[in-house]
Amino acid sequence: MWETAATGFAAMGSEARLKVLRTLVRAGETGLTVGEIRDRTGIAPSTLAHHLKFLAAGGVVEQKKMGRNTINRACYDQLRNLADFILAECCADDLKKAANDG
Repeated sequence: MWETAATGFAAMGSEARLKVLRTLVRAGETGLTVGEIRDRTGIAPSTLAHHLKFLAAGGVVEQKKMGRNTINRACYDQLRNLADFILAECCADDLKKAANDG
C-alpha cells in the first residue's frame, strides 16, 4: 500500500494537477473531455495532456476513449483509499498518551 499511496500522492504533486483533479471531482461521474477541462482550468492543451497523463499513471484519474473524445474522470475509490491511508493513524499518539495518563 505504501508504494501505491506514494504514486497517487506524487501524481497530485503540483498546483496544476490538483486544479485538474479538483475540476474532475467537481464534474462527477460523467467526467469531462480535455477541451472542457481546458476551458474550466485555463491550462494550455499540451501542458494539460501531460498533467492528465501523470494523474492517470498515478491512478487518480481514469481516461476512456468515447468516439473522437477522451473522457476523463476522477477515480473516487482510489482517492478515498488515499484519504484513508493518510488518516489511518489519526490521533493515535494522542489516544496512546490519554490511555497512559488515565
